[in-house]
Amino acid sequence: MNKLLSELLGTFTLVFAGTGAIVINDVSGGVIGHAGIALTFGLVVMAMIYTFGEVSGAHLNPAVTLGFAVAGRFEWKNVPGYVLAQIIGAVAASGVLHWLFPAHEKLGATLPAGSAMQSVVLELILTAILMLVILRISTGAKEKGITAGIAIGGVIALEAMFAGPICGASMNPVRSLAPALVSGHLEHLWIYLAAPTLGALLAVPLAKMTNE
Repeated sequence: MNKLLSELLGTFTLVFAGTGAIVINDVSGGVIGHAGIALTFGLVVMAMIYTFGEVSGAHLNPAVTLGFAVAGRFEWKNVPGYVLAQIIGAVAASGVLHWLFPAHEKLGATLPAGSAMQSVVLELILTAILMLVILRISTGAKEKGITAGIAIGGVIALEAMFAGPICGASMNPVRSLAPALVSGHLEHLWIYLAAPTLGALLAVPLAKMTNE
């Protein structure tokens, strides 16, 4: 239960801070800015890895949990519990943001700025890169060393910085699922459920091929 609670709290914090930055940027006239939003996502993931990494591995992302399982580093029997905890944490965060900012229409939902195909390809590649980094710097289903959080948080901030304006740079199905459900913007949700999951799975053979 401590692992599931860690995943719930970690994912809540990720969605609350990350999508909260988007919402507050909108209602404050752009004070945070795109770079600030990208850094917020990177920093909150880094903080949660250092907070919960030793407990649950701080997956905070069903695509990451699935990637670890396919790579043989995480027991399949634990996947449903992790994913459910991540969903509950994310939806709770979007619920709190909706309560705080009821007039905000999208609550930080990820929506493609260009074509659907652009966002599918971007999300697939972005998540593959993220998962490849995670697999290469982790032992089992947990990150190793004091620099793991910096590396993973840095990749998330980097990818959000350059790709966010087009696809939203979700890389995480529940990060997109929660605000979409609470705000009712479900029209492009399939992109952000399918592409990150496929991207994480693509990273597994790539990580194996690059092993020494």
